[in-house]
Amino acid sequence: MSLRLRLTLLYTTLLGGVLLLFGVVVYLLVSVTLETQIDNLLETTYQEVAPAIRASADGTISILTFPVGELTSSVFVQLWGIDGERKASSPNIAGFPESIDPAGLRVTMPVFRNASIDGNGLRVLNVPLELNGRQIGVLQVGASRALIDAAQSNLLTVLVVTALVAMTLAAMGAWLATGQALNRLETVTQVATQITHADDLSRRIPESGPASDEVSQLIRAFNQTLSRLEKLFTAQRRFLADVSHELRTPLTVIKGEVGLMRKLGGAEDESLSSIENEVDRLTRLVGDLLLLAQAESGKIPLDLRPVELDTILLEVFQQMRVLAGDRLQLRITEIDQVQVNGDRDRLKQVMVNLLGNAIKYTPPGGQVAINLCKTGDQARLAVSDTGPGIPAQDLPHIFERFYRAEKSRTRTRDGSGYGLGLSIAYWIVHHHAGRIEVDSKEGQGTTFSVYLPLLPENQHQSIA
Repeated sequence: MSLRLRLTLLYTTLLGGVLLLFGVVVYLLVSVTLETQIDNLLETTYQEVAPAIRASADGTISILTFPVGELTSSVFVQLWGIDGERKASSPNIAGFPESIDPAGLRVTMPVFRNASIDGNGLRVLNVPLELNGRQIGVLQVGASRALIDAAQSNLLTVLVVTALVAMTLAAMGAWLATGQALNRLETVTQVATQITHADDLSRRIPESGPASDEVSQLIRAFNQTLSRLEKLFTAQRRFLADVSHELRTPLTVIKGEVGLMRKLGGAEDESLSSIENEVDRLTRLVGDLLLLAQAESGKIPLDLRPVELDTILLEVFQQMRVLAGDRLQLRITEIDQVQVNGDRDRLKQVMVNLLGNAIKYTPPGGQVAINLCKTGDQARLAVSDTGPGIPAQDLPHIFERFYRAEKSRTRTRDGSGYGLGLSIAYWIVHHHAGRIEVDSKEGQGTTFSVYLPLLPENQHQSIA
């Protein structure tokens, strides 16, 4: 069953239920109102007839006179003795010898009842008559229910016909309205099917209709999903191309060196060093890929405990001085005692990645500066270099997986340039409840800033 048909049936059923409830209320209200009017008429007639009733000492009862006029033409009156004999009756029912309500002759208190004579409905008021504490007869005042029955029948017919017509019109309206609303969903389905068949994630579903309705929100969400998928597939294709190239280069070198060694019949130190360097490149590449895959799958546990960032920074600084050598100036401009709650090894890895990148991309004679300080309730680690900078169009993407700003930062022989280091650093900082920012201008250098929450004063401790 289609969604359009289900919605149409739902709307029609709901309307039918509302109309049924409304019809029952109206029907009961009209019936009660008409019966109340007849009961009032019977009560009025009894009040008029009662003063004319006479009873003798032996219990014989009679009616002196009956009300005349329009009242007696629509109301029937019978007077019955306790012996079951009719004592009097109104002129309009004089020829009917039986009681208009036989069961009512046995009542002991005034009661309204529905009766029937030859299939004609009556409403009867039965009033017991007493003399000196004993019952001597029953006065029956009745009126035809023909008006009530006709009104009820006509009202029921009108309600049923109106309900059927209203439900039919509602079904037609719901069918047309839902069809118009679901046409946009059909467009979404068609475009999604075309995208699937054509493998073209660059296509988008056109938006039409009110921007605030649910279908428009669905279309926007679908388009956002397509944009994200397109970026992911683009990154994947770029990654496959980059990794293929990175793997091809060291493998080609290794194959060439092995061939040369076989040809010369010996192992030269230079060839072995070249092979070792290329194997190291492959090891770092595979290691970074494995680390990033584990990070994305949440399989890297963080050993969070109080650590001193300044101590870690000094360790990394000593290691990076060896890498920088005499090629450039590496210095610490400011260092403060800072404690944070974090994983020591992972935070050290962030520092190594940032300093390593700064040293690699800073030309000879340049400068790399490190700054560690407190800013409010956060620690700020800044790494600045005087390298070529990063183009503005690349800045929003440098933390994306496998992204590389080719124009400003080129691949080097030691294995840099995979586009993974900053993604790993971003993941580590993010999972320490911090953030990492970059400020760069072409030709003027780059500054990476890492912000981490400071350890509260009451949790500070001496860390070996």
